[in-house]
Amino acid sequence: MVAIAKSKKTSNSELFSDVSILRRKWQAALKPGRNLPFFEDVMLGSLGRLADHVMLIKDETAQFRVSRAGRYVEQWLETEVWDTALDAFPPDCAMVLSEAVANARRSRQPHLAAAHCVRDGLVQIYDILALPVASRWGGTMTSIYVNQRGAQYSLLDAVFSAADDGILSLATIRDADGQPADFQIVHLNQGTARLLKLPPGELRWHRLSAGTHALCSPQVFQRLCAAVKGGVSEQFEVSDHDSTLKISAAPVGDLLSLSLTDVTDLKRREQSFRLLFDSNPMPMWVFDVETRRFRNVNDAAISHYGYDRDRFLSMELQDLWPRDEWEEHSRALVGVGEVYNSGRNWRHLKADGSEIEVLTFGRRVSFEGRDSFLVSAVDITERRKAEARIAYMAHHDGLTNLANRVMFQERLRHDLERSRLVNKCVAVLCIDLDLFKNVNDSFGHHTGDKLLTLVAERLAADARQDNLVARLGGDEFAMILGGDLSPNEVSARAIQIIETLSEPYQIDGLEAVIGASIGIAISPGDGDTGEELLRNADMALYRAKSEGGGVHRFFEKEMDRHAQMRRDMEIDLRRALATGEFQLHYQPLVDLAQDRIVAFEALLRWHHPVKGMVSPADFIPVAEDIGLIVPLGEWVLREACMQAAAWPSDIKVAVNLSPAQFRSRSLTQTVFSALAQSGLSPLRLELEITESIFLADSEANLATLHQLRDFGVRISMDDFGTGYSSLSYLRSFPFDKIKIDRSFVRDLAERPDCAAIVRAISSLGRSLNISTTAEGVETMDQLDRLRDEGCTEVQGFLFSAARPASEIAALLGKFGDHATKAA
Repeated sequence: MVAIAKSKKTSNSELFSDVSILRRKWQAALKPGRNLPFFEDVMLGSLGRLADHVMLIKDETAQFRVSRAGRYVEQWLETEVWDTALDAFPPDCAMVLSEAVANARRSRQPHLAAAHCVRDGLVQIYDILALPVASRWGGTMTSIYVNQRGAQYSLLDAVFSAADDGILSLATIRDADGQPADFQIVHLNQGTARLLKLPPGELRWHRLSAGTHALCSPQVFQRLCAAVKGGVSEQFEVSDHDSTLKISAAPVGDLLSLSLTDVTDLKRREQSFRLLFDSNPMPMWVFDVETRRFRNVNDAAISHYGYDRDRFLSMELQDLWPRDEWEEHSRALVGVGEVYNSGRNWRHLKADGSEIEVLTFGRRVSFEGRDSFLVSAVDITERRKAEARIAYMAHHDGLTNLANRVMFQERLRHDLERSRLVNKCVAVLCIDLDLFKNVNDSFGHHTGDKLLTLVAERLAADARQDNLVARLGGDEFAMILGGDLSPNEVSARAIQIIETLSEPYQIDGLEAVIGASIGIAISPGDGDTGEELLRNADMALYRAKSEGGGVHRFFEKEMDRHAQMRRDMEIDLRRALATGEFQLHYQPLVDLAQDRIVAFEALLRWHHPVKGMVSPADFIPVAEDIGLIVPLGEWVLREACMQAAAWPSDIKVAVNLSPAQFRSRSLTQTVFSALAQSGLSPLRLELEITESIFLADSEANLATLHQLRDFGVRISMDDFGTGYSSLSYLRSFPFDKIKIDRSFVRDLAERPDCAAIVRAISSLGRSLNISTTAEGVETMDQLDRLRDEGCTEVQGFLFSAARPASEIAALLGKFGDHATKAA
C-alpha cells in the first residue's frame, strides 16, 4: 500500500470537493485566541454522507488510537478499527495515518496527504485529510477524512516481470510544507531486486532515506525531486565501486516510474571493447565519423535488428533511422565530443520494417586507423509501452476503458473555454442506471462488471466524434455533447440514450434488463464552469430518479433552491439532536377484548426553534440520507424506555426500528443498554419493524431478532399486507404482533376487498397465535367493523392523536377501563 504527499494548491475542480468543504469548515470554526477549533464545531456540521469516510484519532499516552471510524474507512483498511491503536494496523496503513496525524499536529493546520495503495497489481490513490481539533475535555484529537481519488490503474505486473531492466514505482512523500522529503518504493520487478542486489522484501515499501543501495545517494534524490517538481522525465547515471546504472524517471503526478538499466558492462567495454565487443549481449556497432558507414557490428545487433552481417556492413547510419527523424539524428551527431550519451529516446528501423525505441551510448575510438564511434543500443520499447499504459490508465476507467473523472473534467474545461470564444454552448449529461443494483445484488459483482462494460460499449457506439463519454464511478456515467445543440436536440439525444440502454443485455446466458435516468445542464445558462455544470446536471438527475427513473430532466433554478433547502435542513438536523429539539409523542393502542389502553407507540417529533413543528415525512428521509437515523433511533429507544418506566407496570411502549439500525450491527447492545439504564422490563418493550429488514442480509437480521425475542422483547411487523412477501416472513420469524396497514382500514366501509383482507389477516393472526393491531382508526363504524372481523387491538385518532409524555397520565385517567366508550 502506500506513500504520502501533500499539496497546498487548490484547483477549480476541488472548489466544491469534500476536502475543500472540510478545510473551510475547520477554518470557520477556529475562534480568535485559540490555536485549534473544537471537534464539535468542525465535525458535527460536516458528518452525514461524510461520516462513513471519517475516523477520529485520540492521543493516549503518546500512542495514537482510533476511537471510531466509518464503514468506508473500515473497507479501506479491510478490518474493523474502532478503539484500535494505529500500530496494530498493517505497517503501510499505520505509517500513512501516523504521518498525516503527526504533520497536522505539528503544523496545527489541516494536512492533505495522498495514499497510494497497491493491491493485486492495481494502484488506487486516496485523499487523506487530517484535521487537528481540540477536545472540550482537554487534549488534542485528529479527525481523518479518507476518500478515493480517480480510478485505479494497473502497473502491468506481467510486463514488469518479463522485462530484463529494473522497473519500479516510487511514491513521493512530502513534508508539511509540501516539498518532496523522501521517496518510497511501492512496486518493483525482479530485475530491480537483481540490480540493487537486495531481496524484493527488503526494498518494497521501504524509503530511500532508510536504504543503502544505489538509489539512496543524495545525487539520485536531487534528480528525483527535479523530476517531480518539473513534471518532466529525468535520465542520469549512478555508479558505485563495481557497477553503473542508467536511470530513467518519468513522473505521473506524485508517482515516479523508474527504469534501471545496468550499463556497467558498457563502461568496461569502453576500455577494452575489442575483447568484449563480439560477445556482448547488447547490440553494438562501430561507425565511421566521416562517412557514417558501419565498420563493425556485433552478433547481438545482427540478431536484434534482423539484418545479416554483410547487409549491416553495407549500410549507413541513416538506414536505421525513420525518414522523419533523419534531420534530428544528423543534428545530434554534429559537434559530438569524446563521449555521447543519448539525451532522448530514438526510433530505429529493424529489417522487417518494424520500429523500436532505443537509448544509445557512444565513445570516440580509433578503429583500423579511422576516426570512429563505438555505439551500444538499449531497446526500451517494452518499457515505453508500459509507461504509455500507465499514462493511459491515469485518464481512463480500468473496467470500461472510458474516460475517467479526471479526463472528463479536463475535457469539459477545454470545451467550455473553446465554446466561449465562438459563443456556443456545451451540454453535460449525467447518466445513472436504473435497476443496476438489483442485477449486481442478485447475480454478483462479476455479472455487474460485465453489464457495466456492455453499457459502456453502447454509450461509446452512440457517441459522436465531438462527444466524450466517461464513467464517473459505480453505475454513474457522463457525456459531453458538443456541436452547439439546441435543447430539443439534446432532449432527443437523451431519449435515444435511454432507449439504447434499456434494450436487454445477454450476459453468460442470462438476460438482464435495466434502464437509465439522465440529468442535463447546458452552458452558459446552467453554469460557466465544469464544476457548476456537473453539479447542476447531477441535481437534474436526482429529479429524474425521484420521478421513478427512465426519464431525462433539464436543470432548473428551482432545483438549486430545493438543494439549498435540503442543505439547510441537514445543518438544522445535526444541530437539533445536540440541542434537544426532538421530543417523543405517544399514541395509545387499545385492546378490544379488555376495552382499555394496553400500550403507547412512541412517535418522533421535531420542534424547530424557528419553523415550529417539522413533519416526520420531511425530516426522516433526510436523516436517513445523511447518516443521522441511527443515533436518532438510539435516542428514541433510550428516551421511550426511560419515560415508559414511569407508567403503570401493565402498559407497554412500542418503538419503531429502521433498517439502518440493523445495518449498524449494534442494535442488541443498544436495546439491552436502554432497558438496563431505564429499569424497564423487556416484557414491556415492543419493537416494530418493516419487511424491508428482510431484504438485505436477512440471516444476520433474523439472528438479531431472535436475540431480542429470547431476551423477552416483543417483535411486531408494521404495515403488514403492503409487501409482496410478507407471508414468507411470518414463516421465517415468530412475530408477536402484526399491524394492519392504515390503507386497508381507511377504505373498510367502501371497499369489500379491504374488509376481506382485514378478515384474512385477523384469521391468520388467530391461527398463528399472533396479535393483530389495526392502524388509522378514525370512526366508530371502522371500530365496529374491526371488532367484528376479530382484530385484537386498534389505534388511531378515534381515541387520541399522539400526545406528549406529560399527558400520558391524563389519557389513562380519561379512558380508564372502558377505552372504546370514552372514545
